[in-house]
Amino acid sequence: MEIIGYIAAIFIGISLGLIGGGGSILTVPLLVYLFGINPVTATSYSLFIVGLTSTVGSIHYFRMGLVNTKTAILFGIPSIISVFITRAYILPAIPLELITIGSFVLTKDIFLMLVFALLMIGASYNMIKKVSINAIQNEEQKWANLMIALKGTMVGTVTGLVGAGGGFLIIPALVLLRKLPMKEAVGTSLVIIAANSLIGFLGKSRDIILDWNLLFMIAGFAIFGIFVGSFISKKIDGAKLKPAFGWFVLIMGIYIILKETLLK
Repeated sequence: MEIIGYIAAIFIGISLGLIGGGGSILTVPLLVYLFGINPVTATSYSLFIVGLTSTVGSIHYFRMGLVNTKTAILFGIPSIISVFITRAYILPAIPLELITIGSFVLTKDIFLMLVFALLMIGASYNMIKKVSINAIQNEEQKWANLMIALKGTMVGTVTGLVGAGGGFLIIPALVLLRKLPMKEAVGTSLVIIAANSLIGFLGKSRDIILDWNLLFMIAGFAIFGIFVGSFISKKIDGAKLKPAFGWFVLIMGIYIILKETLLK
């Protein structure tokens, strides 16, 4: 199973390099189902892997001049604050057992996986649907900036709770609200994801023991994938591949819900 996990890590990197997000949402399921890591620990692992991978990818986009620094700061500051608060205070406050219904016990681990699955289903919709850049063409810039900050707070909370980078939320915001070209939105998204993930990782629980060898192994394969994805992006428009990836994420989200409830 681990070999499949390492191969999957490459595809996570490819999606980050190609479409600026999406792949990170598969990191937690990969860690839980292929490497046998419990969900709470998996969120910390995911933040490190996604953060390190996105950092390497963002350097590549920086060199190509495809990062909008002002937008990254505007989006990133509220996002970083919310991800740290979520990891340091909100996540540890969730009880180990939330509710019991008959023989079914909704534990913290199952709760996180169900939240993650619903997030994947929502993300798949964003990937499958066609985004119209004219949707907010007449939006006042000051409102656009406010929406960017609010979106950053939302992404930070999501990242802190389930360990996903949130690229599927960031990309549409950058394209629609800041009118960034797709490739620049991808580069800027990687910077935001890197900052969010690494800050979130620093806010991890002290009780979590990390397997650094495993972390760097998975991250290494994902980093290789991000270079492959960046190379492919020069040949193929990543936006054209998003719908197909979205359908895969949708299927995975449904599978997780079934596995954590009916198949337990």
